[in-house]
Amino acid sequence: MNLPNSITVSRIAAVPILIWMLSPHFPHGGFYGEQEIVAAVFFILVSISDGVDGFLARRRGQITTMGMLLDPLADKLLITAAVIALVEYNPHVVKPWIAVVVIGREFLVTGLRSIASAEGFTIQASDVGKLKTVIQIVSVSVAILDHGWHVWHIGWFIIPVDLIAVVGIYYMAGIAVISAIEYFVAFWRKIDHASAGSRKRDNAFVLSRKKNVTG
Repeated sequence: MNLPNSITVSRIAAVPILIWMLSPHFPHGGFYGEQEIVAAVFFILVSISDGVDGFLARRRGQITTMGMLLDPLADKLLITAAVIALVEYNPHVVKPWIAVVVIGREFLVTGLRSIASAEGFTIQASDVGKLKTVIQIVSVSVAILDHGWHVWHIGWFIIPVDLIAVVGIYYMAGIAVISAIEYFVAFWRKIDHASAGSRKRDNAFVLSRKKNVTG
């Protein structure tokens, strides 16, 4: 197993650790808020590893079928686990319907990608999809921190952690919906084009057979 794939597998292995960090079984440290800080930093680092393994795979020429399969799976497992855990960990911010929207989007995109692959074409990630990833990392991290602090006082500055978390999570849900619609539209256009091309080839084949028979 090459280095990029090892990083991807480690991201999958990090999912149960993140769930444990966001559970009551996580041992609290000697100061208030240790659980939130450790869990948020851990989630950020694991999320960033998604870009690292992709960069290394392209740089080293180590793009493999296993990597293409495991990479999106690791991403979806991580965000799904984080959102579900936050429904219980911080229900004030992450409502159950938000988890359904975010996870539903992931299932939809996975299904469409499978169909597209079977039809012989791919759908590139859009700018909205890339923005969704950044929003997810920021929103989930702040939602974790919001469990311990609603407001941060840094000198004369006041950072409304709770407000940022709520706005970020709702924005994440909105971006998930927009991204899903955009992805579906792109899929529909390509599948329609592929079907039209297939019908033309079938018609041409039928006409060719007819000519051969009559000739």
